[in-house]
Amino acid sequence: MKVAVLGLWHLGSVTAACTAGAGHEVVGWDPDADVVAALAQGRPPVAEPGLADLVARELASSRLRVTTELASAVAAADIAWVAFDTPVDEDDRADVEYVIGQGARALPHVKDGAVILVSSQLPVGSVARLERAFDSIAAGRRVSFACAPENLRLGKAIEVFTRPDRVVIGVGDAAAKDQLLALFEPITDRLEWMSVESAEMTKHAINAFLATSVTFINEIATLCERTGADAKEVERGLKTERRIGPHAYLGPGAAFAGGTLARDVQFLRAIGREVGCETPLMAGVDASNREHRLWARRHLQALLGPLTQRTVAVWGLTYKPGTDTLRRSTAVELCGWLLEQGAHVRAHDPAARALPGALAAVRRCATPVEAATGAEALVVATEWPEYRRVDVDELAGAMAGHRVIDANRFLGPALAGDPRFDFVAVGGR
Repeated sequence: MKVAVLGLWHLGSVTAACTAGAGHEVVGWDPDADVVAALAQGRPPVAEPGLADLVARELASSRLRVTTELASAVAAADIAWVAFDTPVDEDDRADVEYVIGQGARALPHVKDGAVILVSSQLPVGSVARLERAFDSIAAGRRVSFACAPENLRLGKAIEVFTRPDRVVIGVGDAAAKDQLLALFEPITDRLEWMSVESAEMTKHAINAFLATSVTFINEIATLCERTGADAKEVERGLKTERRIGPHAYLGPGAAFAGGTLARDVQFLRAIGREVGCETPLMAGVDASNREHRLWARRHLQALLGPLTQRTVAVWGLTYKPGTDTLRRSTAVELCGWLLEQGAHVRAHDPAARALPGALAAVRRCATPVEAATGAEALVVATEWPEYRRVDVDELAGAMAGHRVIDANRFLGPALAGDPRFDFVAVGGR
């Protein structure tokens, strides 16, 4: 099939490369000439394990090409796949109009019989908006609209795309279903068909459920800290309950960050306001998570007192391990707050590029141990595997104080039982 992928940031570059890898003829389009030029040289805009190699391979095979010329990208496409990453501001508000506007730019150029497939994270009703926009300029053409909500995860995006548990697809007519069957046939036969609106709402519901699970267990964990209970033992008690189960999204740790979960919580709150329906649970999830984002700050102050002139090491700066993106990173937020408190911040991250200008005072270090040297406390902020390979004796010798704040217990196996360290994790030690 001929596929045009619209938007080439994380979602779009993964979608374009993997779709080409499945054997389809793919043209990727983005309005940003720098993004397109870098991709044409095999350099994706966001670090993702395996993506650069996959892009280079598919470019060399001629199954993938990238362009800034919208009309030529879309004109012959059987599928026009809207895959823009939806921008989110610091208050988790999504710039929906940007994505709708970019998708609408392609509508005058799609051919008769094409399918417009939307995977960008947008509120329910967005596909219908694009459909109405097309109807006003159709000029005799008939196209189908569909929704396959994105389900990628930074650091595991290729694996998730090529070996999905299942793909949710919302369609409005049989013609679209036939074309999408052909699109996904080389990837998976685990397709869950439903209406477009149901597919859009399913994405909101999944992320809101995960967000609710995170905030629930973190509130329980906070109570555990105050009562002497161990949240990991409580987690085990929950997951061995048949009505909950071992795969429940219940692991005491850091607040959820980034835009993905928070974006859908805010979408549901906004949809509720639009239709006159109260959503007190979603409001509570948002408030609870915002409060839990302060967990590391509270413990640093409890352990060190006033932070002026105190030295704090931060291991990890990126949003997640396996990527270089700093967007919505809680580690970046923590570093900014520490500087505001007058602390000296020493940081290490194996992938992060230049820090925002407001963090110019953060001292970037070449190794984890160098970052920890002279530190009175260490915060494990991003769970890069190399941090588990640090020699514990060397770490103990380098630090001026031995307080380790590790929300997710990432270093727990090595440090939690070591009497040299004051190890603090969410929900217990």
